[in-house]
Amino acid sequence: MGEIAAMKHHVTVGVDGSPESRAAARWAAQEAVLRHVPLRLVHAVDWPLDPMFPGLGRQDVDRWADRALTEAAEELRRRHPQLEITTRCLAARPVAALAAEAADAGLLVLGSRGLGGLVGFLVGSVAMSALVATDTPVVMVRVADDPDSPRSASGSEVVVGVDIHESCDRVLAFAFEEAARRGCPLRAVHGWKMPLAYTYVPFFDPDNEKDIGRSVMRMVDDMLLPWRHKFPDVDITHSVFTGSAGDHLVRASRGAGLVVVGRHSRRSPLGTHLGSVAHAVLHHAAAPVAVVAHE
Repeated sequence: MGEIAAMKHHVTVGVDGSPESRAAARWAAQEAVLRHVPLRLVHAVDWPLDPMFPGLGRQDVDRWADRALTEAAEELRRRHPQLEITTRCLAARPVAALAAEAADAGLLVLGSRGLGGLVGFLVGSVAMSALVATDTPVVMVRVADDPDSPRSASGSEVVVGVDIHESCDRVLAFAFEEAARRGCPLRAVHGWKMPLAYTYVPFFDPDNEKDIGRSVMRMVDDMLLPWRHKFPDVDITHSVFTGSAGDHLVRASRGAGLVVVGRHSRRSPLGTHLGSVAHAVLHHAAAPVAVVAHE
């Protein structure tokens, strides 16, 4: 098997007591075991509380948070007695707390939904904001991805989206390492579209599209070649399609255990945003999704 880069950091997971966060915690624990690193459970409460929870005092909130963390930790210790597990309860703005916790972690794991308000730091926009606030890889997990769920996407391969027009070494490194850890195949997916200029050619030759497709296939081959050498025991295949890369990755996710996509880490005056492919996969994939920041 190709050498997996040594992981010096723990896995961090956001816990809020919701079914989504419990699924995320179970997934994160399995990942920590695979990586041979500790697991950290984190709960964040923004103070003052949301007005929709009147009458709750600080002590009530603290007791609830401690109980949520303790119950989650006890369950995971029963499942993985050799796994080192720590907990942290933070009084801070959720996005800032998660980003700070991710800074020294090898991976941040979040539930794809939460309960809102009191235990709501994993709710939609907050989770998405946390995802783009850190350069640490982030995995989003749904209840259906819970290892114990009958609906769990316990696929036998890792799927990665590649872009021949971008430098995505961090994305490929993450995907190959995950496949190597699991001892499973890796499938690279690339979607491409005909150049817009061809739309206006009155006598378009279909052979041109075939030629471009073959050229794209060679470029994907060239992109993957050094990784094949670095990870000779990972069974890697690749698929090149015309059309939306996001759509193809969503379809490929139905038989996958993990889908890996990239996003730009560069920040503009308007902030950092997910690309259209990552956005589509996060909202529609039938498997946990890892988002890896790259230049």
